[in-house]
Amino acid sequence: MLTTNYNPDVLSCLANLSNDEVFTPPTVVNQMLDTLPSELWSNPQITFLDPVCKTGIFLREIAKRLMVGLKDKIPDVQERANHIFTKQLYGIAITELTSLLSRRSLYCSKKANSQYSICTEFNDEQGNIIYQRIKHTWKDGKCIYCGASQNEYDRGDKLESYAYQFIHINNPEKIFNMRFDVIIGNPPYQLSDGGNGASAGSIYPKFIQQAKKLNPKYLCMIIPARWYSGGKGLDSFRYEMLHDDRIRTIHDFNNASDCFPNVEIKGGVCYFLWNRDSKGLCSVYTHNNNTITSFMERPLLEKNCDIFIRHNQAITILKKIQIKKEASFSSIVSSRKPFGFPTDYKKYTNDPFPESVKIYALKKQGYIHKNLITKNKEWINQYKILIPKAIGAGDMTKDWIKPILAEKNTCCTETYILIGPFDSYKKAENTYSYIQTKFFHFILGLKKVTQDTTSKVYSFIPLQDFSESWTDEKLYKKYGLTEDEIAFIESMIRPME
Repeated sequence: MLTTNYNPDVLSCLANLSNDEVFTPPTVVNQMLDTLPSELWSNPQITFLDPVCKTGIFLREIAKRLMVGLKDKIPDVQERANHIFTKQLYGIAITELTSLLSRRSLYCSKKANSQYSICTEFNDEQGNIIYQRIKHTWKDGKCIYCGASQNEYDRGDKLESYAYQFIHINNPEKIFNMRFDVIIGNPPYQLSDGGNGASAGSIYPKFIQQAKKLNPKYLCMIIPARWYSGGKGLDSFRYEMLHDDRIRTIHDFNNASDCFPNVEIKGGVCYFLWNRDSKGLCSVYTHNNNTITSFMERPLLEKNCDIFIRHNQAITILKKIQIKKEASFSSIVSSRKPFGFPTDYKKYTNDPFPESVKIYALKKQGYIHKNLITKNKEWINQYKILIPKAIGAGDMTKDWIKPILAEKNTCCTETYILIGPFDSYKKAENTYSYIQTKFFHFILGLKKVTQDTTSKVYSFIPLQDFSESWTDEKLYKKYGLTEDEIAFIESMIRPME
């Protein structure tokens, strides 16, 4: 029997729309709000915009803080509420349903001007949380604004189009015809782009870029962390972010469930604070199991890097490697389709035959005629190591490579990438030993933040002399790693099975 009454926050109990449209828990919202200067909450002139309202949680929590902060300046409770809701808080809902939910959260009524609304000055139902059904603008099968696939999203009026109002306009300032001091929210993450299978394009960069057009003083959003080093179509966005020294704070979560329980977002998530009028180093916080495990003030872009290094403790380790100026392991990593065969290639037999070559395919092995191989034929009769192109989820604490030391007279489909080739079995075996070290996996994990494991994610890994075998102890000694650096690597990489 319960001895006390318990009234949970309804916004912490809602199921998510999808892994790409995630409801933000109140605790995370308040952590994000804590990155903003405290003096904002006592300023009656500051304006806030959530351009991607789902539950209204950001505006609701901002309203709570303003109600307390403006108490002395606007003593009357109703007058204070009316001022905050009509003059300071604005939102753009992503669907009609979320517009109703957001108004219910903020105004305590799905209609802003109803008798139940805690704001008594609105003359229309939407108030300052607006929703307008927008249509995509199609060109060559894709939307010119968001890149959505016409085949997927050219729907009738009864189905949701996912044409988000904030990013389907060239001049976002015309939506409210006003300026905003703070833009904050959790944008949708991706939409199907019409590619093969479940191919999808990231759209959260478009919300960030659109928000910057409004020139707010502060911008704070929570987004997938895959932009750090990977992600389809994110190269230009990554360059833009890493060269923007107005990003003053990043809170990094390697495990997205620390922010969004029961939601898998490969590569984790982060939220950041962008300050228009302040430039400098970025304060980087690493979170794990609801605890800040690391903090460092540093540049977003380290010297000789083209990605964001998410682990603060990795910076000194990487510098010790780079100072030796060794060739990159990526120089012996093949591109996609090393022999020209796609992942779904199945035209092989189960048994060998004269003139056959063994082929490693998706979870199977078979045999094909050697004349079918038209790409990199010279690799067939050399030793090689095959590594799955897709490994784990982009979490270095869990992902472990299980390579295949392939003999001569072999090839593979796109399921694998090829390491080598090698003219001797001994060199292949020594390379295999290097791949199985924690050192190798740790450096790999600095660039690998998704499943995808293409040649570029191996670029930080130094190439070794494979006339000898390698162990972690030899590598730690070679690069002069300290006890603390070794302990960090050991703590991050799970033991080999």
